[in-house]
Amino acid sequence: MNIKNIIENKIDEVIQNVFQIDDLNHKHNLKLEVQQNRSGFEGDFSVVTFPLVKIVKKSPDYVATELGDALSTQTDFVQSFNVVNGFLNLTIRNDFFLNNFYSAKENFDETDEKHQTVMIEYSSPNTNKPLHLGHIRNNLLGYSVAEILKADGYNVIKTQIINDRGIHICKSMLAWEKFGNGANPTSANLKGDKLVGNYYVAFDKCYKEEVAALVVQGKTEEEAKKEASIMKEAQQMLLNWEKNDEKVRNLWQEMNSWVYDGFQKTYDRLGVDFDQVQYESQTYILGKDIIQDGLLRGVLYRKEDGSVWCDLSDEGLDHKLLLRSDGTSVYMTQDLGTAVQRFRDNDIQKMIYTVGNEQDYHFDVLFKILKKLGYDWAENLYHLSYGMVELPEGKMKSREGTVVDADDLMQEMYNTAKEKAEELGKLENLTIEEKETSYETVGIGALKYFMLKVDPRKKMLFNPKDSIEFNGNTGPFIQYTYARIQSLLHKAEYSQQKVDAYTLNASEKDLIMNLVNFKEVVSRAADTFSPALVANYVYDLVKSYNSFYQNNPVLSHEDANARQFRLELSHLTAKTIKKGLKLLGIGTVDRM
Repeated sequence: MNIKNIIENKIDEVIQNVFQIDDLNHKHNLKLEVQQNRSGFEGDFSVVTFPLVKIVKKSPDYVATELGDALSTQTDFVQSFNVVNGFLNLTIRNDFFLNNFYSAKENFDETDEKHQTVMIEYSSPNTNKPLHLGHIRNNLLGYSVAEILKADGYNVIKTQIINDRGIHICKSMLAWEKFGNGANPTSANLKGDKLVGNYYVAFDKCYKEEVAALVVQGKTEEEAKKEASIMKEAQQMLLNWEKNDEKVRNLWQEMNSWVYDGFQKTYDRLGVDFDQVQYESQTYILGKDIIQDGLLRGVLYRKEDGSVWCDLSDEGLDHKLLLRSDGTSVYMTQDLGTAVQRFRDNDIQKMIYTVGNEQDYHFDVLFKILKKLGYDWAENLYHLSYGMVELPEGKMKSREGTVVDADDLMQEMYNTAKEKAEELGKLENLTIEEKETSYETVGIGALKYFMLKVDPRKKMLFNPKDSIEFNGNTGPFIQYTYARIQSLLHKAEYSQQKVDAYTLNASEKDLIMNLVNFKEVVSRAADTFSPALVANYVYDLVKSYNSFYQNNPVLSHEDANARQFRLELSHLTAKTIKKGLKLLGIGTVDRM
């Protein structure tokens, strides 16, 4: 609990002792606002007493004075108070700040275990193309939420479902057969996911050309799309795949293996990992079994053409297709199977899907169908819906090849970090290996911080140049502050030593209040699945520290107690920055 919360809770208790409010409605709704005072104001906090004034029907100054007197006698942390126009200004005892600071320092690594397991799905790419900018936000968001949940005491299982089957996969396979001339990643000197992605683009190009030719022959565009021979071949390939055709299956396995190898290289550099991996090629079969069971129980129904549907009109939705008339599955089929398998194989209390907001409707339908099928745990499914990432140039399209490739973007961030460091001359005394580590940590950290500081629900515009700046709300600015503190501690030959008697000034109190808030921020971020809360907390902490550092000499201070305590403050600030960044998947360097 942070300092402000402690004061607010004690105020609630004292109000009942002094004013004895019997009206339960008033007691429930009465919560006085406590505000941290800005520099220049008398006292550390101001209490807004006007909600209490309305209830007790006394003058604002009378109410504030009565409350101030009671807090002074009934608490051990109020040193003095004054009343200005009905506002109660509290000066908090010095030792109260010190005790809370050292408590935060001593209990920094302690976690209250929740004894609950949460599974979080993220990434979940298609095996017909490499990862792109949109996947980066997905991976960073899912991974960070998982780390935040762990820090808040949950057991966490990180998972992904590989979309390794379907018409889109067959498009890449067919294009490779037609245009590949036996190419593989080695012969093409290309990462496997990029090679397969090139054939997805090649399919789309050929398909559009066929459609255009059919339109010239007098077909409508709709007719042309259905009659294009390459699309018919892809659809037949999907049917052959579901029939376990040996040739199709062998090609599918080989091309998927190329993609998995490429994905892993991207994940390694991005710094994300998984505890489990599922494959749609396996879970869609379970999905079909679930649908068959739903038919037998009368929960689902079959149309005359053989297709299977779920009636969700009583849920305010319409009828949803679960199996096509030819028996092939749709996305919902495999998502049903995936969900059931996860709860069968794991003792989990909550399942989080990290998927963009264009799939809001899909997950609403999925959760309602599972509930209708009788799965009680459907109540514990959550769609972590996030906004799309756009560039200054606009949206991206995979099939047209107009995407920002994840690998290219990470390399660009590395190059930009290197250019910035060389321009500023910050790394002149480091070895080549140390410099390389710094470029990578700062470049990838800048990318991650820029992505995660925005509320997940909001659409975001990503500008690589803005993200790498060493000033403002950026990763490099925070990393640089951490490195500067490490340099200070190293120069001081710091060793931990508690200071019992020391009088704090305003900037030191402000920094302490920021530091003791950390665990509460992590808990709120876990409750709301929002790494942005942690990111912006760390930025605010860094601003608070920089203000403290600029106005308070540390190494040059003549008083040994002041010097030691300010080193203690600096040490906990560095630890908090490092842990906060770690929850975002961001590294630190001691010199930059």
